[in-house]
Amino acid sequence: MSTHSPRTGCLLINLGTPDSPKPRDVRAYLKEFLSDPRVVDLSAVGRWLLVNLVILPFRPKKSAKAYETIWKPDGSPLLLHCRDLQQAVQERLGPEVPVELGMRYGNPSIPRALKALQDHGVERIVVLPLYPQNASSSTGSSLELVYRELGSWWDVPAISVVDSFYADPGYIEACKEVASPVIAQQPDHVLFSFHGLPERHLSRSSGGYSICTGECGPIGPANRNCYRGQSFATARAIARSLDIPAEKYSVSFQSRLGTTPWIRPFTDEVLVELARKGVKRLAVFSPAFTADCLETLEEIAIRARASFLSNGGEELQLIPSLNAHPRWVDAVAAMLASHLPAPKMAPLTPGKTSHETH
Repeated sequence: MSTHSPRTGCLLINLGTPDSPKPRDVRAYLKEFLSDPRVVDLSAVGRWLLVNLVILPFRPKKSAKAYETIWKPDGSPLLLHCRDLQQAVQERLGPEVPVELGMRYGNPSIPRALKALQDHGVERIVVLPLYPQNASSSTGSSLELVYRELGSWWDVPAISVVDSFYADPGYIEACKEVASPVIAQQPDHVLFSFHGLPERHLSRSSGGYSICTGECGPIGPANRNCYRGQSFATARAIARSLDIPAEKYSVSFQSRLGTTPWIRPFTDEVLVELARKGVKRLAVFSPAFTADCLETLEEIAIRARASFLSNGGEELQLIPSLNAHPRWVDAVAAMLASHLPAPKMAPLTPGKTSHETH
């Protein structure tokens, strides 16, 4: 009887970032991102015309200026946080389980990360897309690229995928830990702002499931793949963990693009409504983003704050993303370990919950 135990590696995936805030690098990133048929789900000709004749001639310069406002001396905040997470999870799982990071767009790419795992001699791969709520344009696109790349290998490894973790107890506990210092300051209201999607993406994903306009109910068979429903489920779980009453928080969706209908309510409109209703101190949390990025650091902390203040608000505080918080490291390691063939996590040091990050 064979006693061979296949070596297992882990792949963490996030969306990606330009190599620099220079317009040429932002343009290359946007072209790759917007040329994805799961992101811009038009015909090939329609998508090419929109991306190359409407968006790319103008948007890179505008986006480059936005990236410049958040860029760190050593690189993109998203990439830095993801690398910190990768390193902490690697330490948590131990040297026998290699952990690599791949970005769906930009660098380090998913093919490069998979090649690194191949060089480690892995025969099984556990894949964790770092998107809590399921969407074809993020989770689906990332997994499609993984399957396509691995399908080109001569020896195709076994694959295990960590499911959407919008209600995972470890994820919710990490969100609670990150948000608690801000909530302890007793803001007047908390806004949970998730990334938006075109309504048609939800209709296609859920097999024709109707688009909600109010609060989505519990997740069940009819809406099990509904991004909007999963977002509301996440917000309810975090609010319960922090003892935030229903009247003290709202859910909205940010980052819409173009003129087609997107899921509502819109973050930029809700911010104004809250300010005009007398909310003075607002906390904003974006749980769809597990690492701080352009959408949190620039769209919310800069532009949304300016809009809120100009409409009568007095303070908008951004709750940071999970980044490489020790509780989040624990949660990621636990999700990966549940797919490993045997317990692989190194024992915790007494008094510590996980890798200490700075």
